[in-house]
Amino acid sequence: MNSAIGHPGQPWGDDERLAWRQSRTKQRSYFQDVVPDIERLRDRFEVTQYGTLNYESDGAFPLFVLKSSAWREDLPFALITGGVHGYETSGVKGALQFADRHATAFEGRLNLVIAPCVSPWAYERVQRWNPLALDPNRNFVRNSPAPESAALMAMVADLPGVCAVHIDLHETTDTDETEFRPALAARDGKPFEPGTIPDGFYTVGDTPNPQLAFQTAVIDAVRKVTHIAPADPDGTIIGSEVVAEGVILYDFKALGLCAGVTDARYTTTTEVYPDSPRATPAQCNDAQAAAAVAALEFALR
Repeated sequence: MNSAIGHPGQPWGDDERLAWRQSRTKQRSYFQDVVPDIERLRDRFEVTQYGTLNYESDGAFPLFVLKSSAWREDLPFALITGGVHGYETSGVKGALQFADRHATAFEGRLNLVIAPCVSPWAYERVQRWNPLALDPNRNFVRNSPAPESAALMAMVADLPGVCAVHIDLHETTDTDETEFRPALAARDGKPFEPGTIPDGFYTVGDTPNPQLAFQTAVIDAVRKVTHIAPADPDGTIIGSEVVAEGVILYDFKALGLCAGVTDARYTTTTEVYPDSPRATPAQCNDAQAAAAVAALEFALR
């Protein structure tokens, strides 16, 4: 377990971070699972490599974004991101499913920008962190130390036009509680405080700009595909107050979250629960795609 690395009460140094990295094993292939699906969409999108992650002995990973092939400068754009946390599979697959099955419905209405796998090293190792033991989804900040975050931010900053909506596709899994939160406590030299894992889909809105009608539209679309997470007895989901059914709030920019990389009016982070006995992998992918469709349709009203 990651929490066994280092010494209790002491934050990790370089040696501990290296030990953690060396203990991570490749379990699947970005180049076999994800890149071919991106390549198959070249006839419908402009596929651009917006960066390369070079992780020495672990290899180099090209970063791809799909953009509307008939970009119209008079239209705003919608940003869809997946795989910011590499272990959250439906974020990657859901973004690609949206591109394949639903993108044509928005031609001439919005420009689309889809970054389906922001963290390919972590995708291959089914991890939350990058090789530096950094969480990309806490490092969308100026001069980011996480190359995954820095590359996406630079790409977005160069896009022409105004971003109308950004939907960032995520999962909450049982391993959040059994592996990733204990590892975070160990890395930072803090005691691990057990939490709960919600059974179902929920969204995270932005505290300064919650747009609850928008969040609810996403929830209502997804409930047709899979179940919505109920609040815990104290009225929270993962410790945050439930402000509408299936909706909690974080301060995106203050926390360095991917959903805060633009100044879009409508922003949300989706969270599906793939470990639920009531959900299949296909349902999780469908839920992510349905959330993206609903978000874009709401923004276009």
